[in-house]
Amino acid sequence: MESLSIGALATQTGLGIDTIRYYERRRLIAAPPRQSSGYRAYPIEAVQLLHFIRRAKVLGFTLEEIGELLALSRQRERGVKGVKTAAQAKLVRIETALRDLQRVRAGLKKLIDGCPGHGDPDGCPILKALNDGDST
Repeated sequence: MESLSIGALATQTGLGIDTIRYYERRRLIAAPPRQSSGYRAYPIEAVQLLHFIRRAKVLGFTLEEIGELLALSRQRERGVKGVKTAAQAKLVRIETALRDLQRVRAGLKKLIDGCPGHGDPDGCPILKALNDGDST
């Protein structure tokens, strides 16, 4: 059976060695068997698994959520339904965060537009909002 050293795995996936070890500790990837020299011997399938983790992170999934997705992906009966449900829940959280960020953006824009950018600091609505907690 062909295997990879941790360095080769890091090179093929673009991840750092410490990141791969961290994913092992988090049990996102199985701890590989060790060679007689003590070095880790990762199966070739670890490349695909690490790509999965990396792409899921890009989509905004946390490591805990990725662990759940990986567990669901191994279930033949309910796995796909569970993955879809998890992705839908993540989308709802992202949409909520976007609305919150748009609200913060509008408030900050209003403060910036009201700030002359010179003169007495007491006349700056940005500083006033930060000092008084009034962001409107």
